[in-house]
Amino acid sequence: MIKLLIVDDHIVVRSGLTMLLNGKNDIEVVGEAAEGDEAIRKAQELKPDVILMDLSMPQGKGGLAATTEIKQVLPDTAVLVLTMHDDDEYLFNAIHAGASGYILKSSPHEDLLAAIQSVYTGNAYLNPTATKRLMSEYMEKLNDGGNSKTFESLSQREREVLEWIAKGYSNKEIAENLIISVKTVETHKSNIMEKLHFKTRPELVKYALQKGLLNFD
Repeated sequence: MIKLLIVDDHIVVRSGLTMLLNGKNDIEVVGEAAEGDEAIRKAQELKPDVILMDLSMPQGKGGLAATTEIKQVLPDTAVLVLTMHDDDEYLFNAIHAGASGYILKSSPHEDLLAAIQSVYTGNAYLNPTATKRLMSEYMEKLNDGGNSKTFESLSQREREVLEWIAKGYSNKEIAENLIISVKTVETHKSNIMEKLHFKTRPELVKYALQKGLLNFD
């Protein structure tokens, strides 16, 4: 029997999940929590096998912080993030916090049950759309020579700085155009070099050209 704790700030969501999952022969919902601090207390008290964890909870501690703390005191408890956020940043942050799985609230019930079973047995689970994106990023890394040169790793400001650098503008000229300090431009340039694993300006220019960033109209 899988002992399950449900953490979500919406009582309707918690009630619906409890009704759905308690109807399964191998799952028992042992508790509910509306925010992160309550989740931490109930996790220590009930010692569930799996925690269904929402990320965005306006009151109290959020899902990521709660996951981190729970995994510190209950390393054998699997945390399965159940969220509306179909976003890689949320996904990576959840995994970094210690979550074993990530599934969307819009997923079919069958996928949710499969995810619970998967993390309970010690495996990881990602929703299919996230898996597809990660595979796409992996193939892009291979095409870039395996150096993790993903454009997505750059912030919007870093992309702007990269474009100006590739067009041949000096740090001072970039700073004037973007209305930032020269030191900030240098910091962005350093971050770009580190993220893309480049050492020279020509490498940046070539990369920007491949990405279609250079428009001289």
